[in-house]
Amino acid sequence: MSLKKIFIVMMCACLIPAAFSCKKQSGETIKIGAIFSVTGPASFLGSPEAKTAKMMIDEINGKGGVNGKELKLIVKDSAGSPEKAISFAKQLIEEDKVFAIIGPSTSGESMKIKSICEEGKTILISCAAAEVIVNPVASYVFKSPQNDRFAAQKIYEVMKKMGITRIGVVSSNDGFGLAGKGQLEKLAPASGITILISEVYDKKATDLTGVLTKLKAKNVQAVVNWSIVPAQSIVAKNMKQLNMKVPLFQSHGFGNIKYVKEAGEAAEGIIFPAGRLLIADSLPDNHPQKALLMKYKNDYESKYGEDASTFGGHAYDSLLILVEAIKKAGADADKEKVRDAIEDLKGLAGTGGIFNFSATDHNGLDINAFEMLTVKGGKFVKYE
Repeated sequence: MSLKKIFIVMMCACLIPAAFSCKKQSGETIKIGAIFSVTGPASFLGSPEAKTAKMMIDEINGKGGVNGKELKLIVKDSAGSPEKAISFAKQLIEEDKVFAIIGPSTSGESMKIKSICEEGKTILISCAAAEVIVNPVASYVFKSPQNDRFAAQKIYEVMKKMGITRIGVVSSNDGFGLAGKGQLEKLAPASGITILISEVYDKKATDLTGVLTKLKAKNVQAVVNWSIVPAQSIVAKNMKQLNMKVPLFQSHGFGNIKYVKEAGEAAEGIIFPAGRLLIADSLPDNHPQKALLMKYKNDYESKYGEDASTFGGHAYDSLLILVEAIKKAGADADKEKVRDAIEDLKGLAGTGGIFNFSATDHNGLDINAFEMLTVKGGKFVKYE
């Protein structure tokens, strides 16, 4: 045999083990994509989500991964842009070959990539709240935040107890704001509520005095603002400047203490529905969520030096749901089996509530996942 042939044989012999090694390594890694609004106007959502996801992945891998496989997180910053979310979703599915995607942070982005994930048979667990993300049900699409329909119901329940029947609604012109506006309008008649005026504002607005002046002229008994943008703080400040002394209700998008700090004294007395993470300290020790909530809150705050928010909690729950389903489906489970396993998850305690999924419910939370909170002394407390 010539020296050239001997060299070729030896090279092939060396490459065969390397090929098997590469195959083994790729099989031992589960790639998870994440689309978060880390920067931009929705960074109050996306930044804590990205931090939470990284913290969880590091912890899980530090304990040996899932079913003996390491998790690899690929984070994309959409900056709240639906167009970027679409591009990133395609990239994660077609190029990165991810097993699943968590996020996006906003409802508008989630709705834009819903069909992409469904067609690509890639599990999506959204961190956004609009019920339309999961209703009607799409096979591979789930979400972790509580439904906006239940948030609207909780607000109306409090209004009824307060004797409020005539209200004004303001909402941002994004997916979350428009979906919430629709829920408020749909549920109002059965709740004995008359919406005297409903105004939509640009999500980039920096002054809403003109919009709120219209509500004041209608002599409304309360104002409901539905948004996830910084306008949540602006509405409160503008109402104070206009001397509007009626109660201000916010959506569950208000669950970040940064909004309170931005609004200052104007935030006092705001009423809104939220998960129990924001009042975890005050829960009884035997509450089924208490231990998990306190662990997440303490881990996050000690690692990042900032208050935990419900939005970071949504990323926590999305990853929790995915990981528990992968464990349940088994070591060699494909996307379809894990998808089925999510639908079978029952009694799973997360930051947002106790999840009970089914083939017809891809959110898994009911109205009892919400508490009504208020702002007192610059802090979130349970509304009594």
